[in-house]
Amino acid sequence: MKIPSKAALLAAGWVAGAGPLVVAGAAEPGTRLSPVPAVPSLPATAPRPLAAGAGAPLAEGQGATAAFPGQSGAAPLKKDVPYVPTMESTVLEMLRLARVGPKDVVYDLGCGDGRIVIAGAQKYGARGVGVDIDPARIAESRENARAAGVEDRVRFEVGDLFETDISEATVVTLYLLPEVNLRLKPKLLAELKPGTRIVSHAFDMGDWTPEQVSTAAEGTVYLWRVPKR
Repeated sequence: MKIPSKAALLAAGWVAGAGPLVVAGAAEPGTRLSPVPAVPSLPATAPRPLAAGAGAPLAEGQGATAAFPGQSGAAPLKKDVPYVPTMESTVLEMLRLARVGPKDVVYDLGCGDGRIVIAGAQKYGARGVGVDIDPARIAESRENARAAGVEDRVRFEVGDLFETDISEATVVTLYLLPEVNLRLKPKLLAELKPGTRIVSHAFDMGDWTPEQVSTAAEGTVYLWRVPKR
């Protein structure tokens, strides 16, 4: 079964923070999906169901939320974006379009299994930081980094991308949703240094005209550069 894209989920009526959506043709409870393509040298992981909100039915009482480790009693954090992995070819196109190099610090907001920052470290020698609200994705990212031999160049943090300090970044990568991009835009412009490159897979930023637009196997990739203040 093909994993639905975020655009398909959006078209089907998925609403950020509203809980799970059962997409036509989505997995039945307990169904295991085919593995997604891995980034170079990243060992393939065992097939797994889609994440909460990504189209797979959830167990009774399970919502599209995540809590930080050790925060017993803390209000769970809502996931604004379903987890849909980016294909390897699109990952590489995002890094190519941003002209990532060994002096860069790549921040992936909503990093999933960590494949973008891991590929940046492997292919271009960049340092990287992945942020995701789901502790399970962060644990998986850290294991993938160890397996790929780049754990000394990347780190992964459980966190809310709207609360994360991104001022260190020279490149920011996104695969979110249109409304999330628009909500994030003021933070990007306020916190990032002029000249920082922002790359988004599939979704633009409204009236902010991209510097470049590229076509990848999965769809469009957009590049912006933070302007001088």
